[in-house]
Amino acid sequence: MSLKCIAIDDEPMALEIITSFCQRYGNIELTTFNNPLRGMEQVRRSRPDILFLDIEMGDLNGVELARDLPPGTLLIFTTAYAQYALDGFELSAVDFLHKPFSYHRFEKAVQKAIELHKLQQLSAHPSFADESITLKAEYKNVQIKLKDVLYIESMDNYVRIHLTERQCLMSQTSMKSIQELLPAEKFIRVHKSFIVPAHRIASYTSKEITLYNGTKIPVGRSYSQNLKLSISNS
Repeated sequence: MSLKCIAIDDEPMALEIITSFCQRYGNIELTTFNNPLRGMEQVRRSRPDILFLDIEMGDLNGVELARDLPPGTLLIFTTAYAQYALDGFELSAVDFLHKPFSYHRFEKAVQKAIELHKLQQLSAHPSFADESITLKAEYKNVQIKLKDVLYIESMDNYVRIHLTERQCLMSQTSMKSIQELLPAEKFIRVHKSFIVPAHRIASYTSKEITLYNGTKIPVGRSYSQNLKLSISNS
């Protein structure tokens, strides 16, 4: 499946470089615009997966234009002006490419955007149906629907199941035992004390996950690579 991308820059040479890099990367359908207003009109109309956006374009500022992006479009700034980096990240830009950037740097930014795009797809289509597990909690068997699980936390000899629509449940079992009950492709062990559903992850680094409700969860050093592989294979 190819990514739908738009690049907006008032410099033709910059658009030629992005076009060349996209062709080299592969599986990218790119449309380019040297007119920022027409480009943004097309962004709002077609809702691309990724927008490559310059910042200084004559009288127009890409940071201001980016405040009107449609939901789901991932933003990568491309500019010669490094002083705008902070503004870019405040807009939740995926990355900030400082011109002139290399293909390797471009590839790294695109890969980061692809991983976030996969997380968006997982969140939109968790595909759990009515799958559930049964755990003993408060001296009785309780059925837990997997689609209701926010994350799972180890508490010494117990696990705490954090749920979206009800109070947490405590069960006297081990993380290893509960992990064996869960579908491995949908739940990721990210720390010795935490398991998270893949579709709940909004963003992540090698040290921390942010869920869509804003909850921050640490990533254990020995689990970081597995997290990245699990998302890439989702």
